[in-house]
Amino acid sequence: MSPKAKAKAKAKAKKSSTDPALKALRKFGLAYPKTHTKSPWPGHLDLAVNDKTFVYLSIEGEPFSISCKLPETGGAALMLPFTQPTAYGLGKSGWVTARFPEGERLPLDMLKAWIDESYRAQAPKKLVALLPPKPE
Repeated sequence: MSPKAKAKAKAKAKKSSTDPALKALRKFGLAYPKTHTKSPWPGHLDLAVNDKTFVYLSIEGEPFSISCKLPETGGAALMLPFTQPTAYGLGKSGWVTARFPEGERLPLDMLKAWIDESYRAQAPKKLVALLPPKPE
């Protein structure tokens, strides 16, 4: 096996304790109308609606990271110790990034609420109208 092929196989074999949660969150986000995955650069498999990203997600085997547009709860989210404004100027537009150390249990219900809020913020109004009313 060539060195390049070995490196590729090793990278593929990497596992993270957050991989099952990451897959569950991606599946949750893909259940929204007209969503699809998008991989604009290595290390990401993001969620988009009509080719407009609404969740930036890390890939399996990498440290867990999620970024969502949170126009309503972003201020409160940024008070959490594992969050920060999203880089590349996105934080100025309400995007929040959360990172968790390997082995830490992820707050799935909160992250699903963030995915919902981000979808509603980024999707066309006609698609948002297809959703049940926003949970209070």
